[in-house]
Amino acid sequence: MSALSMPARPKREAGLRPVPWRRMAWVTWRQHRAALAGVAVFLGASAVYLWLTGLQMHHAEAASCHPASSLACTINFTGRYAVTVNIVRVFLQVAPALIGAFAGAPVLARELETGTFRFAWTQGIGRSRWALAKLVLLAVAVAAAAAAFSVLFSWYLHPFFAAGYAIPFATDIFDLGEVAFAGWTLAAFSIGALAGMLIRRVVPAIAATLAAYAALALATALWLRQHYMTPLLTTKLNLPGTAWLVSQWFTKGGTFAFGAHGSGIVSAVSRLCPPRIGNSGVSPAQCLTQHGYTAWSSYQPGSRFWSFQWIEGGWLLALSVLLIAATVWLVRRRAA
Repeated sequence: MSALSMPARPKREAGLRPVPWRRMAWVTWRQHRAALAGVAVFLGASAVYLWLTGLQMHHAEAASCHPASSLACTINFTGRYAVTVNIVRVFLQVAPALIGAFAGAPVLARELETGTFRFAWTQGIGRSRWALAKLVLLAVAVAAAAAAFSVLFSWYLHPFFAAGYAIPFATDIFDLGEVAFAGWTLAAFSIGALAGMLIRRVVPAIAATLAAYAALALATALWLRQHYMTPLLTTKLNLPGTAWLVSQWFTKGGTFAFGAHGSGIVSAVSRLCPPRIGNSGVSPAQCLTQHGYTAWSSYQPGSRFWSFQWIEGGWLLALSVLLIAATVWLVRRRAA
């Protein structure tokens, strides 16, 4: 038998030992160290700012806000830092989306777009291990960094909680908490990875990630979050300062009259308590109560904050696992 007529030896090829996970982790780091460095610089620079500003805020709150309702607290603390804190909160709202778009979307999309994935699949790695090594290791890294960062942000915002000028359930604060922020960052990364696998182009995948994340975050804030636990009902006009008011309405004789917002309450208050000198101190709720209306409030107490954090973090983790699993499944089915 000549050398040219000898049969191929596929069994030896198939019997090659797979690349160890430790080496795959090193390769993942080498390939994506720029993206990880970008996340580190982004969160690190933000952390330095929060630390320096937070020290000033803690000192100002301790010196001026005892009691919190004092004029000195308003002038020396909230007057100086309220605008800055609001800007920081808005800026951090987009941080998970940016991490998902610029660190998650290119993970697979760049190699699929350039065709370099074909070479990786011939190096004893395999499609599934190739995808898992990239996605799981990077997802854990960005989620851990986000969790550490959110601890610092909670410390940074604590003076505003102590002074009563912010509540943990506020829409622009809750998803920046220790558990939720890590969950949203992980979900954004997973959305980006799946978008990159489906679209196979980096720039369109980035745009799709931003759009999908914005839709999910908006739906959660406007509708889903308030249904994590059944709200409590009360007829008290004054709720605790840490409570999250979900909805409010008025009844008369046990029948729904109108909501707390809209033309119904405006018309009733104007008719029952027309503006006149001397009654400016009567609130609309007090006016309606004096005329036989009952104010009902649906709210989430502040004591449920951590329960809500774990609920949101839990379903975001489950969603991320499903998205990563779907991405790996698509990688397995993709033709080389």
